[in-house]
Amino acid sequence: MPAVFVHGVPDTPAMWKPLLSKLKRRDVITLALPGFGNKRPPGFEATKESYVAWLIDQMSKIAGPIDLVGHDWGSLLVTRAVSLKPELVRTWCGGAAPLHPDYVWHDTAKIWQTPGQGEEFMKVFGGEPVAQALMGQGQPKEVAEEAASHIDEDMKACILTLYRSAVNASAEWYPDLKNAPKRALILWGENDAFAAPKFGELLARDTGGTFQLMKGCGHWYPAQDPAAMAEALERHWSAR
Repeated sequence: MPAVFVHGVPDTPAMWKPLLSKLKRRDVITLALPGFGNKRPPGFEATKESYVAWLIDQMSKIAGPIDLVGHDWGSLLVTRAVSLKPELVRTWCGGAAPLHPDYVWHDTAKIWQTPGQGEEFMKVFGGEPVAQALMGQGQPKEVAEEAASHIDEDMKACILTLYRSAVNASAEWYPDLKNAPKRALILWGENDAFAAPKFGELLARDTGGTFQLMKGCGHWYPAQDPAAMAEALERHWSAR
C-alpha cells in the first residue's frame, strides 16, 4: 500500500525530495509525467485526458489501494483520477489546483492557452530565469535548478497542449467531484500567487475532505515547508 506522488508543471519528481526526506514512511513512488523528464510514449498527445488515462494506468499497475498525493497539475490529475476510479485509492491529497466553475486561469496559463502567444513565450522559457522564478516562489535552489534543467522542447510542447486542452477543465470535470472518495486532504499555500486559498476550501467542501492552510507558504508549499506537509500527510494517513 504505497504512497504515490504526482508532480505538476513545470516540475519533475525532484520537487518531492525535500518532502520525502521528512516522511517516516519509505514505501513511496514518485511518478514522472510524460514529457516532464520522462519520454512520452508513442502517440501520447499530452492533453488533459491523455494524462488522466496515463495516471489511471499507472495506478492500476500498483498493488493497492494506494495513498495518492498530487500538487499543481498533479493535483488536478489526481482529483480527476479518483473521481473516475475511487476504488484504486485508500486516501488522496491534493492542492494548489482549483477545480471550480468560479476559477479563472492565471495570466501565464492564459498566455499558454493562446496560439501564437504561447509559442512566443516558450522561446524564452527555461534555464536560469525559470529557476529564479521557482526559487522566488519558495523552491530550494537545487530543486528549482533541476526542474529548469528538464525544460526542453518536448516539455514546452506538452505544456502548451495540456493547457489548451484544459480551458474548460472546471466545467467538464467539476460535476464528477461527487464521486471522489471523502478520504481527502486538501492543502493550500496561504500566499499562493496563482489561486486563492478559498479554492482549496471549496475543493475540500465539494469532495467531503479536510482543508489545511499551509501558513507562510506560496504555491510550492511541498518544498517550502516540507516538515509541515509531512506532518499533515502522516496524520491524514494514520487516521484512515
